[in-house]
Amino acid sequence: MIKTISYWSPHISNVATIKAVHNSAFALNYFSKGKFKTEILDVFGEWKKFSNEDSKNLIKFHRLTKFNFLHKFSSEGFVFSRLKYIIIFLISFFPLKKYLENEKPEYLLIHLVTSLPLFINLIFNFKSKIILRISGKPKMNLIRHIFWKFALKKVYKITFPTYETLNNFKKLKIADDHKLIMVYDPIIRTKDIILKKNKPISENNLKLKDYYIAIGRLTKQKNFIFLIKCFREIIKSDPDIKLVIIGEGEQYSKIREIIKESKIEKNIFLIGYKNNVFNYLNNSKGFILSSLWEDPGFVIVEAIFCNVPVLSSNCSSGPKEIIGRDKGILFENNSKEDFIRKFYQFNNLTVIEKNSYTCNAKRFIKKFTLFNHYNELKKLVA
Repeated sequence: MIKTISYWSPHISNVATIKAVHNSAFALNYFSKGKFKTEILDVFGEWKKFSNEDSKNLIKFHRLTKFNFLHKFSSEGFVFSRLKYIIIFLISFFPLKKYLENEKPEYLLIHLVTSLPLFINLIFNFKSKIILRISGKPKMNLIRHIFWKFALKKVYKITFPTYETLNNFKKLKIADDHKLIMVYDPIIRTKDIILKKNKPISENNLKLKDYYIAIGRLTKQKNFIFLIKCFREIIKSDPDIKLVIIGEGEQYSKIREIIKESKIEKNIFLIGYKNNVFNYLNNSKGFILSSLWEDPGFVIVEAIFCNVPVLSSNCSSGPKEIIGRDKGILFENNSKEDFIRKFYQFNNLTVIEKNSYTCNAKRFIKKFTLFNHYNELKKLVA
């Protein structure tokens, strides 16, 4: 009997969860050879790009509403993003309820804007089993704590991308421990990465292995302002050092202004969002992650797969579990002094030391392949 696995993950910006959901749905269909049928719920057209790409592929997309206007409004900043989440809740309530009543998927995996499916599942009785995906440390106030304590009683399983996140959640004591499961994210899509990493990069001024690279949304979380201020100090003593930053976000103008005021435009390059980051990674000297928090840090895994050494903050909750002591170099989160010290260590790595780090890391990141994710997830939905 074919089991239907549906995914709920409405999104308003380019976040790593999108890739995880897409890869998870693909993996369940591809490796099960017909045992599972996966379907991604598209609330307001946010999955349109992927549905066009997968027209000949294994993933089905189910459009929940006819609303298209959300694309016209900004998602930047706390107020606008929260307003969009409220609108998503309101326009999706009855369509999601109707979908669960009529389609009756065996499982509904929920990732983003989880309050809606949790609320609907709490007040109605459906045959579908809910699997909640937790990323990061939930911010708990009294109302949310009470709501989750009741809602999670009707949730089948709760999965986590890192052990630190799982253990932090366990301390909240709002769900039975037997429901809490560690499932690594499906990050590595081998054929896709190999194909993309060897494509030429569009910036002619970026020479082979002549720059370090940082990738992510230009937000407070990614801590790029901190990174630029650190590089500003390093450039004073080493004017040949170069850093490429790939990404877009609300801090773009502020970051650009700092670079301009510091007169380091010839050292630090803001090149915007790129569909393909693997060729830039493959062409770099090393990857740097300056985030204040991650869970687990997709681009760390992608950099390692491209044989690129990694320098990362020891932020919660992913990098420490991936890098450890022998798979890269960690610096004290948000410490300028420690970053500069560790950067010089990173910059002076010998070929043997780089190979040692990347070899150890590549053995570990097998956990993040689509096939490993499929094997872990099928234990929950078989």
